[in-house]
Amino acid sequence: MSKPHNVSVVSDFNAELVARYISADRSMPACAATSAPYGQVFQVLSNEEAVAPDTVALIWTRPEGVIPEYAKLLAGQQAEPDRLDAEIDAFAAMIKRFASRCKYVFVASWAPTFHDRGLGLLNWGKQGAARQLARMNLRLAEQLGEAADVFMLDSQRWIDASDNPRDRKSWYLAKAPFTEKVCKAAAADLKSALRTASGQNRKLVVVDLDDTMWGGIVGDDGWENLRLGGHDHVGEAYSEFQSVLKTLVNRGIAIAVVSKNDEAVALEAITKHPEMIIRKDDLAAWRINWKDKAQNIAELVEELNLGLQSTVFIDDNPIERGRVREALPEVLVPEWPSDPSKYADALRQLDCFDRASVTSEDRERTRMYVQERERRESLTVASSLDDWHSSLDVRVHAGPVSASNVKRIVQLMNKTNQLNLRTRRTTEKELHQWLESGTNRNLAAVTVSDRFGDLGLTGIVSWEQVGEAIEIVDYVLSCRAMGRQVEQLMVHLAVQAASRAGCDTVIARFIPTAKNRPCLEFWQNSGFSDSGDNVFVWKAASDYPKPAFITLENDVEPARHLAAAI
Repeated sequence: MSKPHNVSVVSDFNAELVARYISADRSMPACAATSAPYGQVFQVLSNEEAVAPDTVALIWTRPEGVIPEYAKLLAGQQAEPDRLDAEIDAFAAMIKRFASRCKYVFVASWAPTFHDRGLGLLNWGKQGAARQLARMNLRLAEQLGEAADVFMLDSQRWIDASDNPRDRKSWYLAKAPFTEKVCKAAAADLKSALRTASGQNRKLVVVDLDDTMWGGIVGDDGWENLRLGGHDHVGEAYSEFQSVLKTLVNRGIAIAVVSKNDEAVALEAITKHPEMIIRKDDLAAWRINWKDKAQNIAELVEELNLGLQSTVFIDDNPIERGRVREALPEVLVPEWPSDPSKYADALRQLDCFDRASVTSEDRERTRMYVQERERRESLTVASSLDDWHSSLDVRVHAGPVSASNVKRIVQLMNKTNQLNLRTRRTTEKELHQWLESGTNRNLAAVTVSDRFGDLGLTGIVSWEQVGEAIEIVDYVLSCRAMGRQVEQLMVHLAVQAASRAGCDTVIARFIPTAKNRPCLEFWQNSGFSDSGDNVFVWKAASDYPKPAFITLENDVEPARHLAAAI
C-alpha cells in the first residue's frame, strides 16, 4: 500500500476538526492531515520551509480574515474597489508561490462566515457584501486558474450539507465558525478532489434500460408505451435522468448499456421513441441479451479497453446491483433510489466523474468509441490484418510538449494503466521540473488519426540520455490506440533520438504493476533483447523500422521542454 498523502490545512480559524476528518476518512487515497498554526495564514504561505515538496494543502479562509478591505465593508465602511482587487491579487500571488512547493493546492471559495442581512435590499448593490464577495471569488478563481495543480473548491457545498452550518458559540469558545457537518463535508470533498487530481476518476457509466433509462418494460409494453417525457411527471423524471447522462457524454464520460432484453426491440426503442435523449450515437457500446449482467459488463469493458476500476454501474434492481457488486468489486455500484424523480439528482451528486481538466479528447470520447466500432466492423471484411492496417490510413503526429497539450499529457500519465512502462504518476509542475532538471531529456506527444476519424493525443514516449545510452522513461499509450502498431512507432521515435544523440544503446526498464501486463508482453515481443530483470535493450546502430502503413509527421526536437507551457 502506498504511503498516505501529507495534507496541511491552512486556515485563519481553528481547522483542527477538518484535519481530523481528512485523516479519519477511509476512502482512498489515504491521508495524514495536520492543521497549520491558528491564524498564521500569511506566515505559513510565505515560509519556504513550511511544507514538504509532496504536501497536499487545503487553504480555507474567512474572506474578512485575509482581505482587510472586505472586513471594512462588513463593518459598514466604504470599500475601495482598487484596493480590494489589489489585496485579492496579492493573496492569490502568495498562494501561487506557496503552490510551487506543494504537490497540489486546493483553495476553498469564500462564503459568508456568519448570518448577516448586510445592506438588505442593497446587498447586491455596488457596496453590498453579497455582490462584492461574488466578485472576489471570481477574481480569485481567475488569478489561480493560471497556476498548475491549484484548484478551487466550492465551500458553499459544504455549508449546504448542514441544516445548521454556523455556530457563533463555537466561534467564541474555539474559534471554529462552522459546525461539525460542514467540516466533515469539507474533508470528503478534499478527498474527492485529490482522487480527481491524481487521475482516479471514472470514465464509463453502464446503465440498465427498463425502469432505469425509461419507465416500463419495453418487451412487454412496446416502445410506444414507455414512460418517457410527455405530459407525465414520471416520464419527465426519466427524461431528466437521460439529460444528465447526456451532460456526462458532453464532458467526456462514456455511456454504455447492459440490459436483459431482446436487442432488436431495445434498439428500436432507442431509435424510434420521439422523447429519447440518449441515442445510439451516444453509446460507446452495449450488451443487450439475457446473459448475466456481471459477465456482460466484464466483456463490454474489455471491448472498450478500459479497466473495471473506471466503471460505474446503474440499475434500478437491487438484486442486479448486488450481483455486480459481488462479482466485480472494482466496479462502483452506487445505491439507487426507488423513486425515478430522484434519479437525476442521484447521478448529479456522484463525485466519481469529476475532472481536473476537460480536454478536446475528453469531449470527443464517445464519437471515438463509435468510430472504433466502425473500425472493428471493417476488420471483419478485410482479407488479412495487414490489409486492414493498410486500409486504415493511419497518420501520426509526434510533437513536443506545449501549453495546449500538457494537461492531456498529464492526464494520460495518471490514468493509463495497461500500456504503461513505469506507471509514473505526475503533476504538471513535476513534469516540468523533470524535463528541466536533467540533461538531454525530451518527450514526444503522439496524436493519432485514421480514415474513420481523429483519436486525439493518445501516446507519450519520453527519454533521457544516461552516458552512451538513451533510456526510455515514459512509454504510455491509451487503450483506444492499441493494436495499430502505434506501439512500434513510439519505439521508433526513441531509437531515432538515440541515433541523433550519437548513443549506442536504447534501454527500456519495465516496472510491473497489477494492471500493466500488456506492456510487458509488448516489450517481450518488441525485438529488443531481454537482459533480465525486465530490462530490454536495443543497439542503436540498427534502425528500428517505422510501420510502413503509418504516415509520420515528426516535429519533436531535442531539448524542447515545458518552459512556455507552465
